[in-house]
Amino acid sequence: MKNCDIKDRSLAPEGRLRIDWAAKEMPVVGSIRERFSEEKPLKGVPISACLHVTTETANLALALQEGGAEVILCASNPLSTQDDVTAALVEYGVAVNAIRGEDNDTYYRHIVSALEHEPHITMDDGADLVSTLHKDYPALAAKVIGGTEETTTGVIRLRNMARAGKLVYPIIAVNDAQTKHLFDNRYGTGQSTIDGITRATNILWSGRKVVVCGYGWCGKGIARRAQGLGAQVIVTEVKPIAALEAAMDGYQVMPLIKACELGEVFITTTGDTHVIDEAHLLAMRDGAIVANSGHFNVEIDIPALERLSRTKRRIRTFVDEYTVNDGRRIYLLGEGRLINLAAAEGHPASVMDMSFANQALCLEYLTRMKRQLEPAVYAVPEDIDQEVGRLKLASMNIAIDSLTPEQEKYLASWEEGT
Repeated sequence: MKNCDIKDRSLAPEGRLRIDWAAKEMPVVGSIRERFSEEKPLKGVPISACLHVTTETANLALALQEGGAEVILCASNPLSTQDDVTAALVEYGVAVNAIRGEDNDTYYRHIVSALEHEPHITMDDGADLVSTLHKDYPALAAKVIGGTEETTTGVIRLRNMARAGKLVYPIIAVNDAQTKHLFDNRYGTGQSTIDGITRATNILWSGRKVVVCGYGWCGKGIARRAQGLGAQVIVTEVKPIAALEAAMDGYQVMPLIKACELGEVFITTTGDTHVIDEAHLLAMRDGAIVANSGHFNVEIDIPALERLSRTKRRIRTFVDEYTVNDGRRIYLLGEGRLINLAAAEGHPASVMDMSFANQALCLEYLTRMKRQLEPAVYAVPEDIDQEVGRLKLASMNIAIDSLTPEQEKYLASWEEGT
């Protein structure tokens, strides 16, 4: 096994128990793991993965290992790693380079360690591994037959690479699968973001004025969960149709600078930089709580917050209190990083079951296709998406109807009218 860099191998027993608990909630990945164990579709394939190192990711890694893959794993966020999980994975024979709270240099050193595995397939969550591979290791990139990307931010980066003619191998946008973004982004991010903020602050949501920046699938989930807890939700957007949808879903919609006069909790979830910038920080009320649920810690202009503040203190484990020059206090959660993983455990395993089932089946597909796909960003094949949905329904003991031959014929025709 490749060299590993983790916090403490003695944490493995606790990690194994938590991995087993998550497995109970991941029956689709479990069924794929059983098939992979028999068929070995990934036999001898070196896979480098840059993902949030959690119990759910551990179950995916173990399924790939059962399929014959040689997996090496690094973190896609310095604060999302669960150190007991890394210890258990190393004990299971999966190479891991990830430590919770690692600094930026260590973070990228771990990415390089994963690339030195000379992967034939990459798995990424945010595209840091893929961008590093393309920029700094073009000879290794030429050996890769394909990859997958887990999150919206990464898909945006990869599509930009493809448009610029820089992408040298095909990547499947797992994030865009229906069984991923309609469920993981909405229900997973919605619940886990509220969970992370609650654990960090212990606030009461009922009656609280909550500003959600961005009304994509993640923003929709967060807004709905906050509303369900009794919060008064304000949505800010730059896209007219998303803003219109938020208004028709019953939320107040306004520019962020105006929302700053009203809001008590601000949550960014856009995938863009400096969504909350200096002007917004200057307009916020005393005691405003600011959190990010986008992939990178760039959505809140933290340098501006530092510059505007006369003091800073850590008042709770994941809460930094900034006292700005005019005496107002602004509370930044989780150092501006992904709050659901910085202060909580990320998405529930049952929703990650579908996302990671897509990952596993797409890796099998890429191995089968080898170099038949041109360098581009591809959608998850429809049959894989539908299969994941079918398997999830079966695991929930839910049956659905099927079209009759007559109905199939009608849907394929055009002659019949009124």
